[in-house]
Amino acid sequence: MVEKQSKSTRSVAVGGIFLALSIATLYAATFIPGIELTLYTISSFYVAFILIETGPGGGLLFYTASLLLSALLIPNKIGLIPYAMFFGLYGIVKYYIEYSKKLPMAAEILLKLLFFNISIGIGLVFFKELFLGAFQVPDLAFPILAAGAQIFFLFYDYLFTLAIGFYLKTRPRA
Repeated sequence: MVEKQSKSTRSVAVGGIFLALSIATLYAATFIPGIELTLYTISSFYVAFILIETGPGGGLLFYTASLLLSALLIPNKIGLIPYAMFFGLYGIVKYYIEYSKKLPMAAEILLKLLFFNISIGIGLVFFKELFLGAFQVPDLAFPILAAGAQIFFLFYDYLFTLAIGFYLKTRPRA
C-alpha cells in the first residue's frame, strides 16, 4: 500500500514539475524571437517524459493540462498554435506508432511523416495569413521548402528519440 501511494505521489510531483517546465518553456517560446522552434521542441519532450512515467492516459492528460494552463497564463495565445497543433501532440502520436513494435521502421517513419504533413497542412490552410502575412512563397520554391520541412522533421524525430533515451538513462528510479 505504501509503495503504491509513494509511486502515485511521485507521479503527481513529476507531473507538476514537468507542467511548470512546460509552461515556462512555452512562455519563453512566445516571447523570445529566434529560438521558438528550439523551445517548442523542448516543450514537446515533457509530454514524452510523462508518457514514460504514467502511460498514454497520463500523457494525454498532461498535454491537455499544459495547453489549457498555457492558454490561461500566456498572453500571446497565437504563439501556442504550434504546440497545440504539432509539438504537444507529437509525443503521443510517436508513442502509439512505435509502441506495438509490429510495424516495420519504414511504415513508422511514413506514419510520422503523414502526421507531420497533416499538421503542417492544417496550419497552412487555417493560419497561412497569420504566419506568412503578405509574404508570398514563389511556386518554384514550394517543393524546396516542402522537402526541407521533411528533412527538418526527420531530424526532429531523431532528436526526440535521443531525448527519450537520455531520459530513460538518467531518470531516478522509484
